[in-house]
Amino acid sequence: MLTAHVLSKHTDVVLVERDTLPEQPEDRKGLPQAHHVHILWSGGAGAIDTLVPDTLKDLEAAGGRRIPLTTGMVALSPKGWFRRWHESHYAIACHRNLLDWVVRRRVLGAENSAVTVLQNTTVLGLTGNADTVTGVEISRAGGETETLSADLVIDASGKGSQAPAWLSTLGAPEPMSREVDSGLVYASRLYQAPSGLPESWPIINVQADPRGRGPGQAGVVVPIEDGRWLVTLSGTRGGQPTGDEDAFVDFALGLRHPIVGELIKKAEPLGPVRVTRMTANRRRFYEKTALPENFLVLGDAVAAYNPTYGHGMSVAAQSAQALDNMIRRHGWLTPGLTKHAQKAVAHRLNVAWTFATGTDVFYPGATDRGPTASERAAARFVDRLTLTATGSGRMARDLTDVMTLEKGPERLFSPRTLVAAVRGPLKPPLTAPPLSPEERQAIDSA
Repeated sequence: MLTAHVLSKHTDVVLVERDTLPEQPEDRKGLPQAHHVHILWSGGAGAIDTLVPDTLKDLEAAGGRRIPLTTGMVALSPKGWFRRWHESHYAIACHRNLLDWVVRRRVLGAENSAVTVLQNTTVLGLTGNADTVTGVEISRAGGETETLSADLVIDASGKGSQAPAWLSTLGAPEPMSREVDSGLVYASRLYQAPSGLPESWPIINVQADPRGRGPGQAGVVVPIEDGRWLVTLSGTRGGQPTGDEDAFVDFALGLRHPIVGELIKKAEPLGPVRVTRMTANRRRFYEKTALPENFLVLGDAVAAYNPTYGHGMSVAAQSAQALDNMIRRHGWLTPGLTKHAQKAVAHRLNVAWTFATGTDVFYPGATDRGPTASERAAARFVDRLTLTATGSGRMARDLTDVMTLEKGPERLFSPRTLVAAVRGPLKPPLTAPPLSPEERQAIDSA
């Protein structure tokens, strides 16, 4: 939707959509991962609001939560509890269905008649040749096929993208790819939060330790619209959660700290446990491929990540913003535009890819050969930064700069950050979750 909005400033846009798009924020077949926790970091939220102004205002009006960071997060890192420093960043927390609906209404509003959506329609392949893409072959709901001619074709179809096969059919080279699969399984359940909680209830996050003994297990409680909690538990090979509703709380209680389990014991389940196993990190290096002119790939179709860090939506938004910037810089449909845009997209996703694979590569079976020497060195550096951030507000802000995708990784190599890392944490480690007295009282009385 964001990419369609960018293009609509320059041309008429046809958006080919396999689903029937609901009129309300409801489930749809093509978005099964919507049942799990989604976080929109401030780097992605800012990109959306820049592209489509007032979207965040609409989202908050519909019940989305703006959560200050790190003030509004209680998080246990592999190196200890993070403190809750004064607000420097933020995250938007809501159900994925709500976010999609709000963005869709904004993009497809009456003021933007340049975007036409073909629902219940499937792309069968590209037309053109190895040098230039000229359109797509589509199949409509009734089975009839036709060719849509286009000056520019963009694949934003997600993890299930068939672009490599389409390119091969044209005689164009397929991209190199890499996969890092920790075997992570996600299990999520929706709850009605206990009554009497403070309005500013924080995100509760118990992270896995990728270099600890045994599988990496984690859990997160995210407050969303209508006084609900969305709870996601995860585990790698040998320690994966299941769809067993009776085992959900016990799994949460068995994490590195039991706070997630203790909280959901006091909440009311609102539905079944939903499970997904499609969590592998997979990247296709289109920016290093001799792609045909007038063809571009964005979002999860380029790189899909372990959802633990919540970067997918933010990267997709920033990728659309990168396309917008490239059109402004080079001009609409100028020769080489898609090549420039594909490289800009790759630059935007590098941080998310490094975060996800830099963790997952340490789990047994994630790759054929395990972590490389450079990945081990990077992990030791990140460990030191994380440890320092548990007791240093400056380091916590720098890490959050990168985690929220507001800044690039160069932030972590500034002289002041390196000096802080050498010095280490300035405060002693916390021995318990940093809940406020009001939050503790609300839990005890729930």
